[in-house]
Amino acid sequence: MNKFLSEWSQDVNSIPVGPLAVIPMGGCEEMGDKVNAWLTKWHSLQESQDEQFYTMPGENRDSFLITPYCPRFGTGESKGMIKDTVRGYDLYIIVDVCAYNKTYNMYGREAFMSPDDHFQDLKRIIAAVSGKAKRINIIMPFLYESRQHRRASRESLDCALALQELQNMGVSNIITFDAHDPRVQNAVPLMGFENVMPTYQMIKALCKHEKALAIDKENMMVVSPDEGAMNRNIYYSSVLGLNLGMFYKRRDYTTIVNGRNPIVAHEYLGSSVEGKDVLVVDDMIATGDSILDLCKELKKRKANRIFAVATFAFFTGGVEAFDRAYEEGYLTKVLATNLTYRRPEVREKPWFVEADMSKYISYIIATLNHDRSLHELLNPYTRIKNLLERYQKEQAESGIRLV
Repeated sequence: MNKFLSEWSQDVNSIPVGPLAVIPMGGCEEMGDKVNAWLTKWHSLQESQDEQFYTMPGENRDSFLITPYCPRFGTGESKGMIKDTVRGYDLYIIVDVCAYNKTYNMYGREAFMSPDDHFQDLKRIIAAVSGKAKRINIIMPFLYESRQHRRASRESLDCALALQELQNMGVSNIITFDAHDPRVQNAVPLMGFENVMPTYQMIKALCKHEKALAIDKENMMVVSPDEGAMNRNIYYSSVLGLNLGMFYKRRDYTTIVNGRNPIVAHEYLGSSVEGKDVLVVDDMIATGDSILDLCKELKKRKANRIFAVATFAFFTGGVEAFDRAYEEGYLTKVLATNLTYRRPEVREKPWFVEADMSKYISYIIATLNHDRSLHELLNPYTRIKNLLERYQKEQAESGIRLV
């Protein structure tokens, strides 16, 4: 039995907040099904245990899932509906505000759902709960408007306003992943806010798909794509025991293109990357222009294989540039989570590796349902060290030649 589960089941004094229910919003159906499968599996183990294992669904239910409904009128207006009872439940609403594959009909035309549409639907479902639930928790992997997190001039503070709106609607906890700037939680100091990093799952996915990595200072480095990503790259370099380099973006501050100052050049600070594999870690890949420019800069400096690691891979400008970079040898792999929508063709690319986060989310839900500490889940240092030891042991036993 998993060590974490074994320790968890020994706590007979752990009492659930209430019957557990998971509500996957539009675009999160796949994640909802996977989370439900894990929770159901763990619940079924109680038959062979003396203590109740994890948590219970509602009365007369064999599933933890509750389906939300947000029907649309012809004008594009909508309403939220829940057709199951939620009275006394501990609700976990999963929402992907970037699920642009969802559409609705407006004035006879198909309209793609924007982050604003998804956020409005989330509020509709919270309103449909009508205060009957024991507790409402929001799992929002990509934090809504998280890139508009601070005021540089006379402009809106969208993320802070959204968080305050959810708090005012009665939300108790928000769980997000790799927030662009977690300090935005200062806008709601009295509400639970967990910023979860998928470091362990990313390293696990890398080790699973690349069996011949030499993870040491002589053969691998971590390089931050810019100064804003330094904290996460410092953590990767520390737990992996690798040296750290950094690029910083030299911008033209006399010009504004698409709302921002264009990048003139990427300047590198750090030791030589010649002959070394390189991990480049960031929170997201949007158009991908910056990461591909950085890959070319690293190749100019004679880097070996380059692995781009991003919690969210949106590919807002398409994947053609990534195909070319892969074919020309600039890019080896892109690692990303399944926390947001990925187009089917992206998931089939030879350069794309997906880290499944469903089990981790299930752990978080089950732990919070019993009001237990998330410390062990949020600090993956020990798990990463154990993973690396197993990885190196498997390499030795298999006689894999490191490259």
